[in-house]
Amino acid sequence: MRSASHGGRKLSVAQLAWPADVPAGASQQLADFLAHVSAFPDAASAVGGAVDRAVRELGADVAAVTGEYGVVASACLAAGPAPRAKLLAVASGTDTTLDLDGVGSCATVVADIGGSEPAHLVLARAGEGGFTVDEVGLVRGMAKVVELVAENHRRRAAERRHTVENERLLSTLKERQSLLEHLSTIQRAISRRAPLQQVLDRITAGLRELLNSETAGLRLRDVEDSDLLLLVSHAGFRPERANRLRLLPAAEAGVSGRAFLVEDLVAVSGHQLAPHGPHNDGSQPLPYPTYMRAAMGVPVYERGVTVGSLAVATSHTDRAYTKTDQEILLAFAEHASLALADARTVTAVAPSFRDSLTGLASRSLFMDRMTYGLARAERDHGQLAVILLDLDRFKAVNDTLGHAAGDAVLIEVASRLGASLRASDTAARIGADQFAVLLHDVAGVDQAVSVADRIISALQAPFTITGKEVFIDSSLGIAFGEAATRHGHERAGDVLMRDADEALRRAKLNGKGRYEIFDPSTRVDHHTDLDLEADLRRAVARGEFVLQYQPIVVLATGQVIGLEALVRWRHPERGLIPPLDFIPLAEETGLIVAIGRWVLQEACQKASDWNARRGEQPPLSISVNLSVRQLQQPDLAIMVAEILQTTGLDPYCLVLELTESMLIPDSEVSARRLHTLKALGVRLAVDDFGTGYSSLAYLQHFPVDILKIDKSYVDELTRGPSGAALLLGIVRLGQTLQLGTVAEGIEDLAQRGELHASGCEFGQGFYFARPLADTDVDALLGTSFPAAGTHLPDGHTPPATSD
Repeated sequence: MRSASHGGRKLSVAQLAWPADVPAGASQQLADFLAHVSAFPDAASAVGGAVDRAVRELGADVAAVTGEYGVVASACLAAGPAPRAKLLAVASGTDTTLDLDGVGSCATVVADIGGSEPAHLVLARAGEGGFTVDEVGLVRGMAKVVELVAENHRRRAAERRHTVENERLLSTLKERQSLLEHLSTIQRAISRRAPLQQVLDRITAGLRELLNSETAGLRLRDVEDSDLLLLVSHAGFRPERANRLRLLPAAEAGVSGRAFLVEDLVAVSGHQLAPHGPHNDGSQPLPYPTYMRAAMGVPVYERGVTVGSLAVATSHTDRAYTKTDQEILLAFAEHASLALADARTVTAVAPSFRDSLTGLASRSLFMDRMTYGLARAERDHGQLAVILLDLDRFKAVNDTLGHAAGDAVLIEVASRLGASLRASDTAARIGADQFAVLLHDVAGVDQAVSVADRIISALQAPFTITGKEVFIDSSLGIAFGEAATRHGHERAGDVLMRDADEALRRAKLNGKGRYEIFDPSTRVDHHTDLDLEADLRRAVARGEFVLQYQPIVVLATGQVIGLEALVRWRHPERGLIPPLDFIPLAEETGLIVAIGRWVLQEACQKASDWNARRGEQPPLSISVNLSVRQLQQPDLAIMVAEILQTTGLDPYCLVLELTESMLIPDSEVSARRLHTLKALGVRLAVDDFGTGYSSLAYLQHFPVDILKIDKSYVDELTRGPSGAALLLGIVRLGQTLQLGTVAEGIEDLAQRGELHASGCEFGQGFYFARPLADTDVDALLGTSFPAAGTHLPDGHTPPATSD
């Protein structure tokens, strides 16, 4: 028995409840008819296919299916269209014959099609005799097939609609559940007094995710200029775009700015967005990237006052935010307002934009204002200037009077700076004892010089700290924005800061307590940095690095107990390049990780080989500098353990050196990693001790074994009792904490004697040996330096300077 597949189900002719007059021999015809009609994808096309097949099967001149609202489908083999009105009359029983143009009078047969949408199958054929009894039965069988197939299609369509509706309802429930979860998370963060920045970041991230948008951003009114909006939190922005849009006038801040200005929800799409547009009052398109398709923003309040706005934007084609989307945005904005009110002040949102000690702008805020100032100066054909200021004798204040006195000096410096500037200018603290000043609308060089003179005079006056008069000098570097904006494709702000820093460096070289103006003709072409980076990448691949070794000596006996490994770059064209010329670039590019691994592997292997040949002599230690990037690697301890295993070096013989500045940021993470390294059995040394934080707290917090005293303290030994006192304090600190002390940069016999007398155990420097190649180390290890109190043999006295 023939059957047909429909919607995944097999329909069999034998399963149909045929009318009683369907001829017994019609099964094959009906099976073929069923297979044909079932192949169509929907009810409408199946009815049309049935009519077309029926008119041919029965040799009719015209066939049609008529329903409640007229002719559903028809097929006519005669010339001209099917006579719709006549077919309807036959179906209703009004006529039993049909006159067909060009054919004449036709006999007709009508069969009922049952189901949810009753209809009739009508056929008409010219000629005498009309339709036979068997043909009438076949037509009724065909009508039954049409009924069955159409009902199956309708049922399947209803099931699909039901499924789609269920999926829509489920999606709506999931969206509501997600909204509730996001808002609950934000509410919990507010109630638990989570940092405000963290709360606001959750708001923008959650909003972007929930509305399936490319970007979400929260802007707050600048605390000093109410016409400016500061991007305090965002999600989806690329870092460079976020920096470019960080501080904008409200009139140039797109839908976010318009929502802030009109204090109402703003939703725009399509032609209302444009890549450029100077106005934000609704009269012109809003400035947005060309790929954006829709955006909306709402105001954010604090205690009933509009303080900012929250906005989202999407690039989805033909997307317009719905009423539900707008309600979600309003809900998130209300939570932003709640978070701000709970924090009591908008300024609490961005502590990173203010220096906590002096209250001046931070480096980040200073750079934002400079970027905005440069854009305004270019638009208005104006000029601005940057003054970098460094306190020349501040370290001496910190060292002699303590950090509290140093903080008091910095606070007073900030006050005097503010008194020397106009209200429109910006002062910032950008380093420990370094400040920056931004001068807007500078009329010329003389105006900037006048400000610099006022600052120098203000800071030359004595500072009264804890009843003592303290004097400091200041060096200033001045650069002008007009020259910086013409410098190639680089960011003008970065160039301007670099120019001012170069002027400051020259001011220090020329005697301190003075200012210098940057000369654009002396600017270095920084494209050479790109060439150097390309060479450095090739150097890593080709293995162009070598190690030199400087001995570490017992000051009392002259015995060599260890070596410090120092990396050099043997450039194929420029020769041996010292580390200061390529290590900063390696840090910046991340290449330092690969270089550092090679240095550690090579140094450990050499130390293992030397110790294997020392027989009964005590093993040598090898000191290797770690970089910031290496300390940030989660697998650092695993890498060190693998190198120790492959080289066979005793872990106690490896000393890893770190600077103080590496330990303080993310101190908890640093502490965990250092404790993991200590568990391997290696030792840890603080390099250049005394030049950074010099904090007893971090010495107790981190598992340090050795303090390496910076060369600057060794240099002070011969310049008076105060220098010796500072160094003695560091040595005694090491003794108290049971830490070894190594003095760096020893250059003469007097320094060695003073250090030995102070209790310092070990030393290194040109007095003993310059950095040596590994072949020269082999010869050195066969000898010993004279004991303390004895001058080195002739020919071994080093020059008075070191690198």
